[in-house]
Amino acid sequence: MNQGLNALLEPGMMVRHPQEADWGLGQVQSKIGTRITVNFEHRGKVVIDGTQVMLMQVFDY
Repeated sequence: MNQGLNALLEPGMMVRHPQEADWGLGQVQSKIGTRITVNFEHRGKVVIDGTQVMLMQVFDY
């Protein structure tokens, strides 16, 4: 899987994890290469492998 839309993510953007809806809304903290650190409201800070998970950007929160 390529990075797709994850390549456009920047710190401060809001996202959701497509397979973990119960984690709630997350804010991108950093992105280094394909590693994306997100702080989710119900899960805390998680490092995502952007080649394995395609985060969904949220515009209306």
